[in-house]
Amino acid sequence: MKTLFFLIALSVSFAFGQNSISITQAEYQNLKQAGLIDQTASYTFSDLAFPSNIKYKGNAEKNGLCDCMIPLDSTFTLAMLPNDDNSSELINLPFTFDFYGNQYNSLYINNNGNISFISPYMTWSSNSFPDPSYNMIAPFWADVDTRGDMDSLGNLIGNGGNVWYKVTPTSLIVNWNQVGYFNMHTDLVSTFQLIITNGSDSLVSAGGNVSFCYQDMQWTSGDASSGFGGFGGIPATVGVNIGNGVNYFQVGRFDQTGIGFDGPVNNNDGVDFLDGQEIYFNVAGMTTTNTPPLLISSAICDTIDVFTGDTLHKSLNSAGFSISVLTPEVQQLIAFSVDSDAPANAFTYSINQLSDQLYLIDAEFNATGASPGIYHINLTATDDGIPAGVTTKQFVFEVIYDESLGINNEEKSKFNVYPNPTDDILTIELENMTGFHQIQLNELTGKMIISKEIENHEQLNLSLFNEGIYLLTILKDGEVIGIERVVKK
Repeated sequence: MKTLFFLIALSVSFAFGQNSISITQAEYQNLKQAGLIDQTASYTFSDLAFPSNIKYKGNAEKNGLCDCMIPLDSTFTLAMLPNDDNSSELINLPFTFDFYGNQYNSLYINNNGNISFISPYMTWSSNSFPDPSYNMIAPFWADVDTRGDMDSLGNLIGNGGNVWYKVTPTSLIVNWNQVGYFNMHTDLVSTFQLIITNGSDSLVSAGGNVSFCYQDMQWTSGDASSGFGGFGGIPATVGVNIGNGVNYFQVGRFDQTGIGFDGPVNNNDGVDFLDGQEIYFNVAGMTTTNTPPLLISSAICDTIDVFTGDTLHKSLNSAGFSISVLTPEVQQLIAFSVDSDAPANAFTYSINQLSDQLYLIDAEFNATGASPGIYHINLTATDDGIPAGVTTKQFVFEVIYDESLGINNEEKSKFNVYPNPTDDILTIELENMTGFHQIQLNELTGKMIISKEIENHEQLNLSLFNEGIYLLTILKDGEVIGIERVVKK
């Protein structure tokens, strides 16, 4: 990852109102926590000194089948200096963004997890959508605080994360990278991304013009939103809202840990549900009265590899994943269809309706009997709105032949892995095998997440890992003696 160097001349004002107020950081925080901030005013800190070495914080990677996050590099620009409740200057776009028929060529990036087109917003406690007061697209509207820690002299040390952006001829990419929450908390940080396009950029799937992408989401609420330790209080909002009460949708409101999610208007949801997910959609059109179904999945980008060659043990011959399908409008039903060039029965799926607006598809591609090559699955979700909303997504699978996956029966019988699937603890037993062995646990992307030596018995705690499929490899003196697919529930 390249180190980022920029010559930056950015304002430290906290709103774009006509009144300018000079205030200390402590005074601002006291007013904010007391609910006395004038959100039409412009606040500047009289005692604030910024660190001079602002740069990309690190290399946090999500755990999933693919990665929709655009890597930060020297082509990105810092949207604003470390702050609480600030916004960028007006950013001009070289393309036109269609927001429910409204054409925009400029916007503001707001520190608190959203972009806006008419005016910047400093509001730190989110509202549910629809809301007539806001014109925004919000991948995660919450009280982001990027100031980080402070030394004894009141100077910012940093590490509260940063907000970056990149403009291309057809897209804008905004990345909230490892950002903390108010009041200067960095014990929990979140990374998420927004892309808007002119509707023809391949960065957003299936002809959409907006994408939300999430890595590790660790908090939901700041102290001034009645949160405690990053949770509770006023929930964070994910969605879009043009401000006319008609054109909007809400993905969900999040105020707790966990993966619990039941759609946009039911119970508040667990922020860990967003980890590793991409949500893409289209908000273009003068008469958009029905938003097509939204697909939420960590498997909607990149090619998914499925292996053959494991002729004795079929655990590697299939790849399974889940897709959440959300209809933004209430009281709508969704019908599903699949078109494929894969062999018959290679792709299978089941549908479970979890709430009035949320469906879960459990899908699997099984390469048994399939020739090596590329296969395509087109999944179409159609709602019963007027006019009907249609979303189609293509999944690409590559079947790969690998002789090394054929493990000798004699060797395979010497180790046991259980329980599999597992919720948390995975036990590995090596029977009648002397000496130390190396075990490696990898994601399907190839990323290694555990590597250690064991003798004849080991327990791995997988409770902190995301649900999904992992590959456990056992080696002796550098030679693979066993590969087992592990399912984490």
